[in-house]
Amino acid sequence: MSVSAEVRETVDRLRNTVAELHTELTRNGLVIWTAGNVSARVPDRDLMVIKPSGVSYDELSGRNMVVTDLHGELVDGELAPSSDTAAHAYVYRHMPEVGGVVHTHSTYATAWAARGEPIPCVLTMIADEFGGEIPVGPFALIGDDSIGQGIVETLRSSRSPAVLMRSHGPFTVGRDARAAVKAAVMVEDVARTVHVAHQLGELPSLRREDIDRLHHRYQNVYGQR
Repeated sequence: MSVSAEVRETVDRLRNTVAELHTELTRNGLVIWTAGNVSARVPDRDLMVIKPSGVSYDELSGRNMVVTDLHGELVDGELAPSSDTAAHAYVYRHMPEVGGVVHTHSTYATAWAARGEPIPCVLTMIADEFGGEIPVGPFALIGDDSIGQGIVETLRSSRSPAVLMRSHGPFTVGRDARAAVKAAVMVEDVARTVHVAHQLGELPSLRREDIDRLHHRYQNVYGQR
């Protein structure tokens, strides 16, 4: 199987986009060494573009991004795809609204995942982006689509674009890969802030009606339209 000529331009554009978005992970201190990955769904095709496994961030380029089908099978590229490919593929198969998936081991968000504790909605920024607490997903081993199953099961009952997979780290989703990267940056920021605030005592959560109003405004009114 290979990428057809009719989608080659789209795939090449996404390869460059996904490669560039990986620089946001390093720029925002969300990954170390070769850990972490960004993927993007190829519109109207059962394909995705994802980072190759174990390749240094300094060596990433549009040329060495790989294309797989939505079962994680290599379609185009010379390198082996990320070890999290099966999880990304499962998300795309079961959440058709998702166009991008990101995984990091960012320090503070991963610390919450290690505790198996959701990040409470105690800040307007959490209400804005995540629509409530940032939930914890089940523990799952790497290598098959078990992690993807946990992501989907958890996010189906949440407005959050982020899930803290227990004892592993955060996964984020978005309408496209850039939105998923934004959520990854924001989940680490609020995880750090709430951790610091926790040191000072108990934290009261925002009221549900205020969370709903904040989330609606941010998702539908904030920014340029």
